[in-house]
Amino acid sequence: MNQVLAKKLLHSKWTKVTPENKEKHFAITEVAYDEDGKVIHCVTQAVYSANEYPINWRELKDSSIWRVGWV
Repeated sequence: MNQVLAKKLLHSKWTKVTPENKEKHFAITEVAYDEDGKVIHCVTQAVYSANEYPINWRELKDSSIWRVGWV
């Protein structure tokens, strides 16, 4: 299980364990918080293609899908 801190999500780097469409490395480019400081919206951007994808930030905790940093 990856350790993910909601306050440090923005601009963090991630590697997808099973790449799709040659997209392996991602960066978090957008994070929105509610008035209580909880994440309500998170967007990843693929480094290879610059495509953006909304993501449930809690999925980043699953080490069978995501690795911290660009590996």
